[in-house]
Amino acid sequence: MTTLTKDVLGLLEEQITKYKRDASQEQVGTVTEVGDGIAKVQGLSNVGSAEMIDFGNGLFGFALNLLEDEVGVVILGDFSKVKAGDTVKATGKILSVQVGQELVGRVVSPLGEAKDGGPVLKTKTQYPVEKIAPRVIERKSVTVPLQTGIKTIDAMIPIGRGQRELIIGDRGTGKTALCIDAIINQKKNQTSDHPVICIYVAIGQKESKVAKIVKELTKRGAMEYTIVVTASASESATLSYIAPFAGCAMGEFFLDQGKDVLCVYDDLSKHATAYRQIALLLRRPPGREAYPGDVFYLHSRLLERAVCLSDERGGGTLTALPIIETQAGEVSAYIPTNVISITDGQIFVESDLFYKGIRPAVNAGISVSRVGSAAQVKAMKKVAGKLRLDLAQYRELAVFAQFGSDLDAATKKQLDRGARLTEILKQHQYEPEATGEQVASLYIAVNGLLDEVPVKEIKPVEAEYIAALRSQHPKILETLEKELTPEAEEILKRTISSIKDRKGFTSAPSDR
Repeated sequence: MTTLTKDVLGLLEEQITKYKRDASQEQVGTVTEVGDGIAKVQGLSNVGSAEMIDFGNGLFGFALNLLEDEVGVVILGDFSKVKAGDTVKATGKILSVQVGQELVGRVVSPLGEAKDGGPVLKTKTQYPVEKIAPRVIERKSVTVPLQTGIKTIDAMIPIGRGQRELIIGDRGTGKTALCIDAIINQKKNQTSDHPVICIYVAIGQKESKVAKIVKELTKRGAMEYTIVVTASASESATLSYIAPFAGCAMGEFFLDQGKDVLCVYDDLSKHATAYRQIALLLRRPPGREAYPGDVFYLHSRLLERAVCLSDERGGGTLTALPIIETQAGEVSAYIPTNVISITDGQIFVESDLFYKGIRPAVNAGISVSRVGSAAQVKAMKKVAGKLRLDLAQYRELAVFAQFGSDLDAATKKQLDRGARLTEILKQHQYEPEATGEQVASLYIAVNGLLDEVPVKEIKPVEAEYIAALRSQHPKILETLEKELTPEAEEILKRTISSIKDRKGFTSAPSDR
């Protein structure tokens, strides 16, 4: 192997020095055009994609369009301060957001800045907003349930830690309510070995709605383990565009420590709209419904970051609950079909059920979880086995039954059972139920122990039944969190029988 002579070394050093000098000169550019949160900049020939650009006066942006003669920069903040002719500098840093334990319990912007009037946030750690998702070899199967406290979901459409489950439906049908209930339900996990850190990302929402959600979370003690990231409707589309990626990055800080994280993206329809606005301003070619061609990749690279890491990587999980808003139940539109194909299942919330008073208005027939019973406790798996089938048959029979009165005994029995199952699955907002109580309620409904109770009396009887179990058999409810034993079954039957006898529900009701 030959050694380099002094002349060659000197030549190399001279070339490196010249390159550094040229590079430093090329990191300064000039704004040629600005408007609607977008700046066209010339002179930044060495800039990289998503690199931070300094506009001065504490205002930053990031490069999104890299063309031959100019760079399209998205401005983060008040773009009215930027004018044509201004000098800008490339920082050499990728767009990042501050992360850390200090953000828990706070309402922050997508850049990690405090928005709740509390002390200024200055964390030591920053994570890139965009990041390549963990590889397949770094993952493991989803097996641990993420209990939402909602009977319909935990029984028929179970969500596992590390899953991506889409919540889809029309406006005002309770999509956000499902996610907020799931966050509130994590309170019971905070004292366990595997607490769940929750991140709620509000994309293009009204500030009044976000304030109401924060108030409810605070009232129920859920803000103690929750970060609320908000890019309101009154702010730039830029912040709405980076909000879900920033929320995901905040979650990845805890994921890397082996913790469990739940991210709610409310909602990705508005996120796609914000991206379309930015893309059209940058003169990117419009495609279907004027969305840019890479809008599918936009959401896939976000949702692929939801993961159940292998034990070698720490075993942390990041669960994603993206929300999509449909128009008149049109689930075959462009953005809904895109996100359905990326996620591991979807929960359809129907306006027809909502207006009939069936809440949560989840259509169990067309909702699905591709993780399924792998993310269910044994007791719930045993009880909920035939629940979905019974409900689906009931809904189908109910359609035909409304056209005729002559029904055979078997059909009448099936309709009666279905009506009681539908009633037992109803639940009030902000009232998630413990797993043991869910199993106890579903057991008596599925096994026909409520067939003698009139439909309008189902909820009062259920409340009395659960209260009796809490006071007289608390250990049984703890057992039902894991498995359904013969002893537990006997106590459940005895408890509901005593309540029915006391109320006089010993024969089939006549007012079905």
